[in-house]
Amino acid sequence: MPAAFKRFGKKKNRDYGNHDRLSRKRSVDYIVIHDTEGGYQGIPSLIRNPKYVSWHYTIRSRDGHVAQHVATNDIAWHAGNWDVNTRSIGIEHEGYLAKGGTWYTEAMYRSSARLVRYLAAKYRIPLNRAHILGHDNVPGTTPATVAGMHEDPGPYWDWAHYFELMKKPFKAAKDGDSIIIRPDYATHRPRFTGCETTKPDKKCPPHGASTVWLHKSPSHTAPLVDDIGKRPGKASTYSVYDHSARASTGQRYAVAERKGDWTAIWYLGQKAWFHNPASDPTAIPAKGPLVTPLSGGRSRCTGGPIPRSPPTRRRRCSR
Repeated sequence: MPAAFKRFGKKKNRDYGNHDRLSRKRSVDYIVIHDTEGGYQGIPSLIRNPKYVSWHYTIRSRDGHVAQHVATNDIAWHAGNWDVNTRSIGIEHEGYLAKGGTWYTEAMYRSSARLVRYLAAKYRIPLNRAHILGHDNVPGTTPATVAGMHEDPGPYWDWAHYFELMKKPFKAAKDGDSIIIRPDYATHRPRFTGCETTKPDKKCPPHGASTVWLHKSPSHTAPLVDDIGKRPGKASTYSVYDHSARASTGQRYAVAERKGDWTAIWYLGQKAWFHNPASDPTAIPAKGPLVTPLSGGRSRCTGGPIPRSPPTRRRRCSR
């Protein structure tokens, strides 16, 4: 189902849409997972409109059928961030993020996982959450654009199952010095609002989810942490569309503190607490590089070039 590539606009100011074709080989670092927020039947008219955006693939809900629109070596306009567009492949999934995962069928997960595994091998993309992104992980290009970035595929996308299908499950590391968010999707049913557009404050029906809420202190009644980029001057909410104070399955964070059943991570320059009881953990130990920034002024690492070091070693820098 090829995307449009024809000129449009006034005669003196015509441009090609809706993607960019390359004559050289492209380097691909990311795969971005989206949902369509619409039905599959509307995809042909959208993708063939040269004035609209584009993406590489669409996966149908009911049977996992895959339609390709843009060659993977070409740049599709899907992420809302030009740098990410130039280095990524965008995959849309038929469905709506606020519908409790009902559109995210097993056929869709399996088909998408096969496709991503193939693309990751072809382009040597690591199968982890630092490289397999949700559209909600794509940053804005400037502070002014952060608030308008997208929220899909949302908290009901089952990242743990998705990576299991790609044969890269999230596993606990022995003596891990950081954590990976990993609630049990089937039993973890956090509070959400906004699933009904006409009743934005109404609670969503209980359903499994892949995210945890982040609080300012270790209590369910404590306010959610603030996100000055996504919601400048406003408090974070429990809306299914608001990911200002959520951490998602597969994402790795440095541990800031622990108190009883609660764990604090460093999130947007602040301590963010999530419920993580030993009897029903929502995170697993992980290993990987940890960087500690120095306060005040520019900093540099001492000793000239930094040699290769074990992933868990902290690099000491001085001002």
